[in-house]
Amino acid sequence: MENEIEIVLVEDNPNDMELTLRALKKNNIANNIVVLGDGKLALDYLYGRGEFADRDPGVNPRLILLDLKLPKMDGLEVLKVIKSDPEKKMIPVVMLTSSKEECDVVESYRLGVNSYIVKPVDFDNFVEAIRNIGFYWLLMNECPSYMKD
Repeated sequence: MENEIEIVLVEDNPNDMELTLRALKKNNIANNIVVLGDGKLALDYLYGRGEFADRDPGVNPRLILLDLKLPKMDGLEVLKVIKSDPEKKMIPVVMLTSSKEECDVVESYRLGVNSYIVKPVDFDNFVEAIRNIGFYWLLMNECPSYMKD
């Protein structure tokens, strides 16, 4: 399968990253995940720059799980770049964050986020939220055929 990477997880908090990976594994979702710790790395990965220069930037992930509060470049800045690029804007982006701030929700949608989910505190609820995200975005959501290759 040309598009090996199903999910790009952009998360700087090691605990949240581990919880997300455990929840994905528990739900048998996406064997192929790339974890990136800051917004700049996320864009370097998507565009095949820096340490990812050998990566084909024409092959997009099926889903990006993006934290809001990130070092170097925050989630809103990353989202703005992705959604303003004709080659990347169709990648579903789910903001997965602990922020319940109305201004963050509004700005995320204004910039084109596909979904905004506040991370549940309880692990079982978090696992269920990740299951729902994976089920919807990877199995139910119909995307253009070129994104499935």
